Amino acid sequence: MDTDKLGFGNLDELGPPEHWPVGRLFAAAAKLAGPVMWKLVEKHGVSPAGFFMLRVLASEDGLRPGELAKRLMQAPATVTSVADTLERNGLLERRRDERDRRAVRLHVTEAGLALVAETGHAMAGDLWELYGVADEDDAPAVRRYLITLIDRFTDFSEGGRC
Repeated sequence: MDTDKLGFGNLDELGPPEHWPVGRLFAAAAKLAGPVMWKLVEKHGVSPAGFFMLRVLASEDGLRPGELAKRLMQAPATVTSVADTLERNGLLERRRDERDRRAVRLHVTEAGLALVAETGHAMAGDLWELYGVADEDDAPAVRRYLITLIDRFTDFSEGGRC
């Protein structure tokens, strides 16, 4: 592993990754996961930004652009730009909100749903290979740790304390 590419500064004092604190290992894995996911999606001929936007809409259709930006942790301008491309490609449509005609909602089309299903299915094998636990005996401990970490992150992000 080229630790210089992680962006954490010089990690030589920590020694080899086998000696790193668990938090540092998690941070390294999380940092590397994003670009790997983008490569997997691109491998299937889909824009990663568009794919993840359609995936959210496939489960929560009809979000306002601002709501979608929050879910994707993106700037509203980014959502607008990606939505423009998806709409041009027939994968998404904008509709006026029936209750508030000033508001616009984003809806995934049948073609968009098909793209999400096809791409997700095509990526499944790669994802299982990447995220599978090397030793199944370790799976329960890894699962407990990740659930605890998710709970702590959620509590912290909602204003709580660790």
